[in-house]
Amino acid sequence: MRTLADLGEFGLIDRIRKRAGSSSSQDVVLGIGDDAAILRPRAGEDVVVSTDASVEGVHFDWSIQSGRSIGRRALIANLSDLAAMGARPVGFTCALAAPPSLSLRRFDAVLKGLLEEARTWACPLVGGNLTRGPRLHLAITVFGAVPRGRALRREGLAAGDRIFVTGHLGASALDRLRAIEHGGQLRHIPIPRLGAGRVLGRLKGRRAGLDVSDGLAGDLVHLARASGVGIEVDPSTLPQPRGFTEGCRRLGRDPLELAVSGGDDYELLFGLDSSITVGVLGRRMDTLVTEIGVATRKSGIRGLPIDASWRHW
Repeated sequence: MRTLADLGEFGLIDRIRKRAGSSSSQDVVLGIGDDAAILRPRAGEDVVVSTDASVEGVHFDWSIQSGRSIGRRALIANLSDLAAMGARPVGFTCALAAPPSLSLRRFDAVLKGLLEEARTWACPLVGGNLTRGPRLHLAITVFGAVPRGRALRREGLAAGDRIFVTGHLGASALDRLRAIEHGGQLRHIPIPRLGAGRVLGRLKGRRAGLDVSDGLAGDLVHLARASGVGIEVDPSTLPQPRGFTEGCRRLGRDPLELAVSGGDDYELLFGLDSSITVGVLGRRMDTLVTEIGVATRKSGIRGLPIDASWRHW
């Protein structure tokens, strides 16, 4: 079995460059192949930058994930940060550390997943770095652009604002538990809500939001704290995927608790002072949108039946 050591650093760089191809994006002046990339956002835009790491044994496990899944999820986590800011993707870099003994088959599968998501969301690979390390480690920096002064922020809520979430909650957490307890590979791949984020950024009125990466409970705290408000949630409204309740019960888990505490949903959690209906929001964002609560003057997160440190602060 061929490994990374068989190709060496320059061989790997050439392998990545050939698979990534050249970017035809008008935002990329110079991509892979020089000391640094050159990006040129459009006039009247702010640049949005986010960095995330995906580390073997911490964020992914070869025993339950394919290389393609690892690559896809690594970029999705970063793209979701752009969605949360209402930005469009421009490009990304990847600093990759790996043991020389890593098989080329696994390396190629990870690269395939990265580039697959990159092409899907028009976010080309424009550079990076390769080094050896004891385990696979991908540090991705993603670049985006948003109309000047229109980026979404976590702050901006006031008492009375309505709280919404896109899509469904808990699918990633249930899939992970199933794979760990019963074997097999992870099947669920989240969707970065880039289109929905850009629609939200264009809405009139006061708004604030972030992506649900750490789990709804923790991210509600982040959203509320940023504006100095509390949030009252109606747990009966939390959107769960089809078959979620039965799947949780088969694993001996409480569906509501898993939907609230499970991470890696990468949905958008946001608040609005607008009277716009959920139906109109869903049509504009082209995804399911659910109203789950309201911002309050009293601090804390209320309505979720889980005793945890995030309930009050």
